Amino acid sequence: MKWLHKDLLDVSQLSRSEAMSLFDTAAHFQEINTRPVKKVPTLKGRSVVLFFAEPSTRTKTSFDVAAKRLSADSFSLAKSSSSLTKGETLKDTVLTLQAMAPDCIVMRHWCSGAAKFIADRLDCAVINAGDGRHAHPTQALLDGFTMFQEWGDLAGKTILILGDIKHSRVARSNVILLNKLGATVRMCAPRTLLPSTVRSWPVEVYSDLNEAVKGVNGIMCLRLQLERQKDGLLPDLREYACTYGLGPKHVELADKDVRIMHPGPMNRGVEINSELADCDRSLVLDQVANGVAMRMALLFLYMTRKGAEE
Repeated sequence: MKWLHKDLLDVSQLSRSEAMSLFDTAAHFQEINTRPVKKVPTLKGRSVVLFFAEPSTRTKTSFDVAAKRLSADSFSLAKSSSSLTKGETLKDTVLTLQAMAPDCIVMRHWCSGAAKFIADRLDCAVINAGDGRHAHPTQALLDGFTMFQEWGDLAGKTILILGDIKHSRVARSNVILLNKLGATVRMCAPRTLLPSTVRSWPVEVYSDLNEAVKGVNGIMCLRLQLERQKDGLLPDLREYACTYGLGPKHVELADKDVRIMHPGPMNRGVEINSELADCDRSLVLDQVANGVAMRMALLFLYMTRKGAEE
C-alpha cells in the first residue's frame, strides 16, 4: 500500500485497511528489535525532530529509539529549552525548525489542536504524539497492534476502558480505532470523570465496575491524572481506589483469558492493583515493546510516502 497521508493527527484519518497495513509494517519491524544488532539503514540521511512541550518518558523515548533503529537522525527539543519560554509563538518555533529541513516533526503539546495547527503550516510530515485532551493516535495504534497480536481479528471482542476518561486523549483515540476494528467498547468511571458528551460516543457506559467488567476480553486501565483533580472531581483518592481500582475480584468476573493493559505511567494501588500490573495476564510491557515497532512503522511510512522524496 502506498502511503498518501502527509500527517498523522488522529486515528480518525485512517481507514481500517490503513490501520491493518500499519500493523503489518510494525510486525515486520518487530523482528528487527529482536536482532543482536538492532539497526537497519532504512531512513539513513533523514531527520526527525522530537518536539515535546509536555513531559514524556515512554512516547519520546520510544520515538527516539525507533528513529535510531531506522538510522534516522533524531533531535530532541523540550519546551524548557526552546524559545517558547522567551515568548516566541508556536508558529514561529516550528517554522524555525522547518527551516532546518527535517523530514518529520513529532510533537506533543498541551493544547488540543496544536498538531493540526502546525501540520497546516509545515511541508514536512507531522506526527501527533499527544495534543491536549484531543488525541494520542500512536498510543491507540500500538494498543490496537498489541491486541491484534494477542487475538488476531478484534471483531467480537469486548474491551473495557476504565478510569479517568474525562482527561484522557488515549481513551478518545482508542474508542475510534477499536470501533474501526470491530470491537465492542465499554467505558467505566465515576460520573465526574466522564466527558459530558460520552452518551454520543459509540461505547457502552457503566458506573459500576463489577457490572462493566463482566465477560470482557480486555481491560485498559487509565492513569488517574492526579494533577487535574484540583477541581474536586473526586471526594477522596482512597475511595476512588476502592471503587474503581482494578483488583483480582474484578478479573474473576471477566473472560477467563482476559488481558490487562495500561498506557502508563501507572499509579499502582490507585487505578490498578500492583500484582495485576505484573501478572501473566498483563500486556503492559508488550505495549511498550510494540510501541517501538509501531513508531518505526509510522516513521517509515510517513517519511517515505509518495511526495516525501520530491
